[in-house]
Amino acid sequence: MSANDALRKLCGEIKLNENEDFYVSVGEIAKKLNKVYYDLDSDSSSHMYVVGSVGRKTAIKNSSDIDVLFNLPHDLYLRFNSYDSNGQSALLQEIKNTVADRYPNTNLKGDGQVVSITFDKYTIELVPAFIQSDNSFLFPDSGEGGKWKITNPIAEQKECKATYSKSSYYYDVCRLTRKWKNNIGFEFKGLLIDTLVHDYLLDEKNNPSNLMSAFVCALEFYSKQNKNQSYWYALGSNQQIYNDDNGRFVGKAKSAINKLSKCKTDEDLNDVFSDLLGRGYPKQNSASWKEKMQLRLKNYRDTEEFIEDHVQVDIRYDLKIDCEVEQRGFRPFLLSTFLEEGRKLLKIKKGLDFYIAKTNCPKPYDIYWKVKNVGKKAIERDDIRGQILKTNETKHHENTKFMGRHYVECYLIKNGSCVARDRITVPIGEEE
Repeated sequence: MSANDALRKLCGEIKLNENEDFYVSVGEIAKKLNKVYYDLDSDSSSHMYVVGSVGRKTAIKNSSDIDVLFNLPHDLYLRFNSYDSNGQSALLQEIKNTVADRYPNTNLKGDGQVVSITFDKYTIELVPAFIQSDNSFLFPDSGEGGKWKITNPIAEQKECKATYSKSSYYYDVCRLTRKWKNNIGFEFKGLLIDTLVHDYLLDEKNNPSNLMSAFVCALEFYSKQNKNQSYWYALGSNQQIYNDDNGRFVGKAKSAINKLSKCKTDEDLNDVFSDLLGRGYPKQNSASWKEKMQLRLKNYRDTEEFIEDHVQVDIRYDLKIDCEVEQRGFRPFLLSTFLEEGRKLLKIKKGLDFYIAKTNCPKPYDIYWKVKNVGKKAIERDDIRGQILKTNETKHHENTKFMGRHYVECYLIKNGSCVARDRITVPIGEEE
């Protein structure tokens, strides 16, 4: 299978279905709000707008947060706007209590700008709003004493549709970018993804010949963005998308392009795309691949686990792990510094203290660690490991034992979804 065909197949598998479970919950919420505020019986669709990446049709399966907006009667705005202070917070609380009447045993919160309804597999972020004459919406923000803000998701959805009509690669490139982001593990706002893909594809100089070319060129476009830029203007709405994650996607895109630039064959491309896109990228059916797998399966137990098989993966926060390397009689050093300096191999008999260096993920969350041994020695010893263990510890200790380009991953699990992840390579050489 060519790399282009593999990408096309992957896109078909990660595309969100029209019968996802959350649509039932969205309909039930709409039904409740329509009854209370419009005296409509059993109406599960009127006044409810699915927005965010799901509404723009750029989301992928396992999206953990579903953004919806419910248009309320104008007299409700007049009532809460007349409050002496923070009528916005009062509105959120009223909507929360109304929804709680339908879901009395579900975790609900009403603060900031949304009412959050947390189910087992997803969270619905409900925004109560008031439609304006230009089809934008006025919505509450309870912060700083309360204020009203404007959002225009309909214009964004229309622009996404218009972009797709001009380039059939639009939705797929947006989805592949999300898959890449979730697999590598870094924050990259959905609206910014959709905007940058739009900007790239609508540039007359860009005319990709197939999906692979479109995705690779989009990665290159990301890599050329200014990571210090304050904000970007969103497609359709022109709202400002603030760069509050330090443009981390730029460096990740540069790394991806560097790997792809070294590919000489389609097999090389498949290997790199598999590394970039992770679980779900179609396995290749070449005879050499089958022979390698048959040989390997005779030599070890395949004990590796994948976080995608345990929970939904929807990366929304940054996570950085590092490792302090120690050996008796030597000064400790950081593994990240060792790798950045271009030094290639650690020796065995060293202590490795992995730890969470930083994250912007708000607590509470659960912490999982994975240690994967890679290479011939790991196979010979039947010791590839790769199990995912819940420890809830910010630190994890290991020792260097045998050569191989091993790695350690850490995952943060919140409300049943993996919302942050990071990996650090542990290249070990011969015994000293």
